[in-house]
Amino acid sequence: MQNETLTTKQRLAIPPQKMPELSPEIRSKNMDEVAVGYTEEQAITEAKRCLFCKKPGCIEGCPVRIDIPAFIANIASGDFQSAIDKIKETSLLPAVCGRVCPQEKQCQKKCIVGISLKDVEKSVAIGRLERFAADWERENGTVKIPEVKPETGKRVAVIGSGPAGLVVAADVRREGHSVTVFEAFHKLGGVMRYGIPEFRLPNSIVDKEIETLKKMGVKFETNFVVGKTRKLADLFRKDGFDAVFVGSGAGLPLFMGIPGEDLNGVFSANEFLTRANLMRAYEGDADTPIWHGKQVAVLGGGNVAMDAARVALRLGAEKVRVIYRRTAAEMPARAEEIHHAMEEGVEFCYLQNPSEILGDEKGFVRALKIDRYKLGEPDEKGRPRPVKIEGDFFELPVDTVLVSIGNSSNPLISQGTPELKVNKRGNIELSNAETNATYMERVFAGGDIVLGAATVILAMGEGRRAAKGINQLLVV
Repeated sequence: MQNETLTTKQRLAIPPQKMPELSPEIRSKNMDEVAVGYTEEQAITEAKRCLFCKKPGCIEGCPVRIDIPAFIANIASGDFQSAIDKIKETSLLPAVCGRVCPQEKQCQKKCIVGISLKDVEKSVAIGRLERFAADWERENGTVKIPEVKPETGKRVAVIGSGPAGLVVAADVRREGHSVTVFEAFHKLGGVMRYGIPEFRLPNSIVDKEIETLKKMGVKFETNFVVGKTRKLADLFRKDGFDAVFVGSGAGLPLFMGIPGEDLNGVFSANEFLTRANLMRAYEGDADTPIWHGKQVAVLGGGNVAMDAARVALRLGAEKVRVIYRRTAAEMPARAEEIHHAMEEGVEFCYLQNPSEILGDEKGFVRALKIDRYKLGEPDEKGRPRPVKIEGDFFELPVDTVLVSIGNSSNPLISQGTPELKVNKRGNIELSNAETNATYMERVFAGGDIVLGAATVILAMGEGRRAAKGINQLLVV
């Protein structure tokens, strides 16, 4: 059947295309990407499920407003180049977003197919189709370098090479302004490299996106810590930049504040993942060591917790448990990541939370004191509050505890820059939410440093607004 001749009933009858994956037995022992990707035939079939609505809710659900029906129509007709060209009109990182963004809570949540079938998991697989188009372009060597306007002589500094910073760099460079990206680590990519394991997002994907920016003329400086190597204000006074974007992320881990968190064998999930992902400590002969726990407890229920649990398995843990004080229904991690973790052997312990980490005579973790919980009245976010059941607790033998209960912003930049306003969590406050301008003149900010820990696509949306504000400033 040709794409244009299908009726709504016929489209709704097409079954969702299952994403090919490595088997749990194989993937749990290596860092290879779990999801293999659609074939061309699968992508075309999945695209034909789209109803091409006159008022598409999926666009409304996308933080960067990709014209989703248009790129899907191109895939449905087999015109993959036009599909990726359409995506790249508004999104710089389709291969990344197609892999790690929570589409089920954004574009796919508003998909009429999913709404008609009363199941968001039966929505058109927008993210998988986005990934397919991006991978097709890369594998076929047809990646186009965005056009750059004539040089303006204006200079912009971008602090941080995560998703928000890369979007700002691209959009500002397109207008002909000189852009230098300053990265604190020795590798580029921000949270996309140090925070997300390669079995979800291969580093080669991140490298390709950065290579495009380099070909556009964006300059990168690594091992450059703004706030230490150079104060933010000195980027103006000493280096002559005309505008600065702060996209340094929210990489300062939070801990629970319970006894025993100073024991050997307790780590933030951030540190654990950074050692594994950025420093590649899992390779065995890396200069940076990593702790190889056998009985591992992960505290928390978000995507970072899932990543930490699955990395621990791949490092040889005999048992990995995720300890979460609510139930599966309230767990904030993506359903797909929870499903993959379960398939690989991670055990989920609901309505439980530790009140103490117990150590041995040598100062190493030996167990957790776990309290049991029940659900109470909803909190300010509408989720049922976890209520401790007094006197109901037990000991759980473990040798490793990975704390994954969230992050706050690193205060290095804000402490040395009193002109910036920050909230109680250390996030930079904006003077103009439409342009992401801060209370410091010519300084813009976006991503996790403003939002707190958020998604790649939300950070990109922040970067897009900030770039618009910077470009408006520089034409005056």
